[in-house]
Amino acid sequence: MNEYIHFLPKETDNIPSPEKFTFPFCYEPHPLCVAAVEQIKDDIRQRFTSLQTSGKMFGVLVVQTPYGRGFLCAFSGILEGSYHHDGFVPPVLDIRQPEGYFAKEERLISDINAKIASLDMTRDAEEIEALKTERKQRSLALQTWLFLNYEMLNIKGEKKHLLEIFKDYKAPLTVEQYKQKAKPTIGVPPAGSGECCAPKMLQYAFKENWKPLCMAEFWMGASPKDELRTEGHYYPSCNSKCKPILSHMLVGLDVEENPMIARNRKVANEMKVLYRDEDIAVICKPSGMLSVPGKEDDLPSVEGTCRDMFPNATGAMIVHRLDMDTSGVMVIALNKDAHKNLQEQFIKHTARKKYIAIIEDKESLASLPKEGEISLPLCGNPFDRPRQMVSYEHGKKAHTIYKIGEKTDKGIKVELCPLTGRTHQLRVHCAHPDGLGCPIVGDNLYGHTSDRLYLHAEGLTFRHPKTGEQMEFDEVSF
Repeated sequence: MNEYIHFLPKETDNIPSPEKFTFPFCYEPHPLCVAAVEQIKDDIRQRFTSLQTSGKMFGVLVVQTPYGRGFLCAFSGILEGSYHHDGFVPPVLDIRQPEGYFAKEERLISDINAKIASLDMTRDAEEIEALKTERKQRSLALQTWLFLNYEMLNIKGEKKHLLEIFKDYKAPLTVEQYKQKAKPTIGVPPAGSGECCAPKMLQYAFKENWKPLCMAEFWMGASPKDELRTEGHYYPSCNSKCKPILSHMLVGLDVEENPMIARNRKVANEMKVLYRDEDIAVICKPSGMLSVPGKEDDLPSVEGTCRDMFPNATGAMIVHRLDMDTSGVMVIALNKDAHKNLQEQFIKHTARKKYIAIIEDKESLASLPKEGEISLPLCGNPFDRPRQMVSYEHGKKAHTIYKIGEKTDKGIKVELCPLTGRTHQLRVHCAHPDGLGCPIVGDNLYGHTSDRLYLHAEGLTFRHPKTGEQMEFDEVSF
């Protein structure tokens, strides 16, 4: 019997296998994956005590084998100093073998570093420069060796090394690099590429000629300080490392359509026009619709739909945006003068927005003031877009006024007034332990999935760009 295969609990025998494989970047975990996770969660907690202070992403992959359905387990990267733990698939490339090429070259580079540190900067300047040149050449050669030896498979048996896979991708900038306005490099895989859960499990399944049926990734242990991760929650595969790799590894598998795309097409017809004149249009965007056209998919958006609806206008221009999953009131400029005026109102914060959210009902909420302000600086997570993280060093200021309301059948209703307009500001300020500590219901990035994200831009106040008249719009949703 294979040492890495785990068999599903008996009660899953009557659960049919999915017709298509999981779309890894947006999914609701299949019942088979949920059963697999529930079977191993307690064992993970007991075996790896380090998770109490430093959490880790884990994954399960349900596979069809010659001796029945089973599942594989993996952890991302390295766990408690090792790539190898009983019951978890091995790394794609084990670079920690003491006598392996990578380890030997690393020791040589370390010896060069020690030699440089022992020399006198003035007396031995020429020797130091020679050693630095050698170190740079060895480091570059070792990195190239590493990328070439990560050969990723797909179900067809096709292999591609990381340099082939990432040749057209921009390497993500760190927060520090972004602040320094560094230009992203093309074709350089991010550190750790190939050792996330999904690639590791798929690689092993393909080597064994097993058919992948469905997969899920989940967090165990303490959350990082700058990110929002909750134990037991399911998360999509990351974009920076996994998306390019999985684009190759999933070739030949019948994969589900991105559910966000299907939903976007469905809800586009639900957009309502609340007001329109020759300068502006005010609309109510449904949850699941893009504000502006996406980069990869030809999907309906508020901007595109308005241009089709108002063909006689100079042009429909977005003044402010709502996340795809957020519903609510938006104002659209129908000419350049209106656009300039409205933009200035939003920049100067004279235009006001009011949101209503339903947040998860947690005991910790009872200890918070019923009204207050959340101030947590935010910046994008460069290695897992579009997720945002709290960073007091690199984040931009983000302020939200909140007012806790009544209890509903979904959770607790909260009124939110953002004083700044950072990406995912309200979602992070609700979910983060230093904010409300309660994710918005249906938040698939920072909380749990549901039938929708329960965040709605209910109120919008601004001055008409031509007449100066105060315009107020309220559109209740839930």
